[in-house]
Amino acid sequence: MTENTKTIREMCDDHNVTPRTLRFYEAKELLFPIREGQRRLFTKRDGARLKLILLGKRFGFSLEEIRQLLDLYHVDDDRQTQLARAYAVANDRLADMERQRDTLSEAIEDLKHQMRWGEKMIASTKKNSGMTH
Repeated sequence: MTENTKTIREMCDDHNVTPRTLRFYEAKELLFPIREGQRRLFTKRDGARLKLILLGKRFGFSLEEIRQLLDLYHVDDDRQTQLARAYAVANDRLADMERQRDTLSEAIEDLKHQMRWGEKMIASTKKNSGMTH
């Protein structure tokens, strides 16, 4: 659109999201495009917020956690509050992800063990079937 704003299509193309995604984040008050009638114009600030939203979602943060972190940007303490809170939330999320990974690794090993047992049973059944004919 202009150097300082982008249309919804430009935002979608730049960030690989759908118009529906942008409207959803706007409805959740995470993005604040300029409205000109039915048109939405997104600022550089919206683009930066969208990058952080998408990164937060990739890491499994809830929309409420993302909102809280974005809202801290306006606290006037040289972003120390935002950075400290983001670090704490990220640290908690990392611990959750590592627990999930460990649980998943155990489940994978259990499934492999059961599949090995199943292979032996299939082979045994085939061997026994071959002897009776």
